[in-house]
Amino acid sequence: MTAADRILLGHGSGGKLYRDLVRDVFVAAFANPVLDRLDDAASLATSGRIALTTDSHVVQPWRFAGGDIGLLAVAGTVNDLATAAARPLALAAAFIIEEGFFMDDLRAICASMARTAAEAGVAIVTGDTKVVERGAADGIFITTTGVGEIVVDHELGAQSVRDDDAVILSGSIGDHAMAVLAARDEFHFTTTVESDCAPLWGLAEAAIAAARDTAPAAAARDTAPASAAALRFLRDPTRGGLTTVLAELAESAALGVEIEERAIPVSAAVRSICDLLGYEPLSLANEGKMVFVVAPEKADAVVAALRAHPLGRHAARIGAITAAHPGRVALRTVLGTRRVLDMPVGELLPRIC
Repeated sequence: MTAADRILLGHGSGGKLYRDLVRDVFVAAFANPVLDRLDDAASLATSGRIALTTDSHVVQPWRFAGGDIGLLAVAGTVNDLATAAARPLALAAAFIIEEGFFMDDLRAICASMARTAAEAGVAIVTGDTKVVERGAADGIFITTTGVGEIVVDHELGAQSVRDDDAVILSGSIGDHAMAVLAARDEFHFTTTVESDCAPLWGLAEAAIAAARDTAPAAAARDTAPASAAALRFLRDPTRGGLTTVLAELAESAALGVEIEERAIPVSAAVRSICDLLGYEPLSLANEGKMVFVVAPEKADAVVAALRAHPLGRHAARIGAITAAHPGRVALRTVLGTRRVLDMPVGELLPRIC
């Protein structure tokens, strides 16, 4: 193995090594007409309402069952745009790389990012790279910024939620956190659980279409925002899991949330690990799930649309919004008792994204 197989401090210097790194790794992986210009700022054309988001990714280990930091970086940003009902238009990616990081690993991460961006129908059009001394970073950190075009003409969020609205979850919870935990080998267990990490714009688009009785393909052809007022709220339950999303929703909306434990999809493998280690599945991180709040008359249509999508096969209506106990989330357990779901305190599984 030679020095060329690893990242050197010179790769961050702005000279020839830096130019070669950008050309041979990043441009090679993410090639598109906008990026190929290598301008300091990418120029985008749009006529609609714009959503902007940014996120940093520091997961360790960088590769885990079902995904890696590259998949996570792109999917996480696409999913944040999706919560605003925003079709992704373009991504930017900034890399902080520790001296000595393997060049082949960097290429693998970039290839994963490129595949995920292609799946989401979005291009990585600009970025930045910094190389730091050994010990100043933990391998590689990636920050991704996304720009999207909002495709609905009403405001989404807690302020739009109403009494008796349905709460829908797109699938089973806890898979990502368990996959990362197993990859760290801290508890020396093996599992078949894989991360659920995936870009969710297509799934969100299916829900938007179901809420407005319009097929997704037709919606995609329509350049003007379309009404889907029956869709009130979207959120991806990442750090803090489902519990945090629902607790924040109840507090912000000044309404209560009633959830049925029996209706919440949790795989047998995740439930077994949680029982063994004493974890609460509802507080575990996810990277490929979405929570929807919709008008009750549209709930069945939205669930059906989600189940017809490959990433929403196990979608379920898990509860409802209520004017009772505002600001609190109540869980009806499988035993028929009720308990309050409080927002988790501290970080259960640090560095899961």
